[in-house]
Amino acid sequence: MIVTDQIALVTGANRGIGRQFVLELLDRGASKVYATSRRPEELAFEDSRVVPLRLDLVDPASVTAAAAAAQDVTLLVNNAGISTGASLITGDLAEIHREMDTHFWGTLGVIREFAPILATNGGGAIVNVLSALSWFSTSTGGSYAAAKAAEWNMTNGVRGELAGQGTLVQGVLLGAADTDLTAGYDGPKIDPRDVPRLSFDGLATGSIEVIVDDWTAMVKASLAGDPAEFYAKMAQLLG
Repeated sequence: MIVTDQIALVTGANRGIGRQFVLELLDRGASKVYATSRRPEELAFEDSRVVPLRLDLVDPASVTAAAAAAQDVTLLVNNAGISTGASLITGDLAEIHREMDTHFWGTLGVIREFAPILATNGGGAIVNVLSALSWFSTSTGGSYAAAKAAEWNMTNGVRGELAGQGTLVQGVLLGAADTDLTAGYDGPKIDPRDVPRLSFDGLATGSIEVIVDDWTAMVKASLAGDPAEFYAKMAQLLG
């Protein structure tokens, strides 16, 4: 898929990586971009091609309403997410449920609503913004990692199911980007503009998986090795 002249919808478009997806779509000549947020009144885009919409991943009615309003979409970018910091053993169970409800059930709900729309409009593409934490976990972020792991394999599952209608499903994986979500993280952070840039470059060549940074590439490469060695290395790197 070439982004030029496509009609896109981006979830979580109010800030961070989601906002950069909207800006990159506009720079590459998208004809319309539905920018969605739980609070669309807070969206700040001056380009007339941007259409603000309310969409809350944990509110199925809002997802259905957004789909009804955006019947012309050809490219869906699932970016919206949360990070509660809840640990799996001692964390608030409601927060752990919220992580899964957002990243897995919420994203799947959006895909289920928009898949028939994409089919009607020729197939199109879906981009799911994932994380290096889809492939490993930490003692302080287990709920986020578990939810992202579920979202990653859900991405693989829907890719197979939607191939027959001509929909390309791409997973984008990265470590930390310099956004509000990682404000408390002291490690290396990538420029969030790199995420949509590499994603759309990948769409142009039909890539189903995009690894954004060296950190994530290292994590993926470790999966074939001894996990004990990997987690020992993570303990050294993360402290």
